[in-house]
Amino acid sequence: MRKLKRLLLVAFLAIGIGSMANAQKIGHINYERVIANMPETRALQGEIEKISKTYKDDLESSAKKLDAKIKKYTAESSTQTQQVNEQRGQEVQADRTRISQAEQAAYQDIQEKQNRGLIPILEKAKKAIEELAKSKGILYVMDSSVGKGLLVADGEDLYDAIKAKLGLLPDRKQPTTTSAQK
Repeated sequence: MRKLKRLLLVAFLAIGIGSMANAQKIGHINYERVIANMPETRALQGEIEKISKTYKDDLESSAKKLDAKIKKYTAESSTQTQQVNEQRGQEVQADRTRISQAEQAAYQDIQEKQNRGLIPILEKAKKAIEELAKSKGILYVMDSSVGKGLLVADGEDLYDAIKAKLGLLPDRKQPTTTSAQK
């Protein structure tokens, strides 16, 4: 009777430990890499670059006009009255303030468009990862992006499966530095 109890206890523990091991199937994925290689992300980056260039060109044009005005006012300052020079100084300061405000508004607009554009991309990636994990019976998916705290990744790497599911683009090549550039 004692042997039977021990045998049942050992069998019960073995089954319990085995089911615990199965219940904790873990996978990992470099989430930043997934997001960076999504076609939608690359398209968003292209749009943001266009918008940024437009703002940059406009701001540079305004700055050049202001510089020309300052040179003109400086050259004419000796022939103008104190009152006119003070008025021109205030005008230049007002122009500088407008340019500064335009820079801030441009930065905020770019950030807002980028954040608004990223939301559906992040949701799509998360949904695809959740569906893939569910189909593979994985309960936990860890982010293996650099700096996310994952030190050892023994679980299943889901990147290739997500790449196929989302049609991810190849990784972008990082620019190499030569000794002349350093």
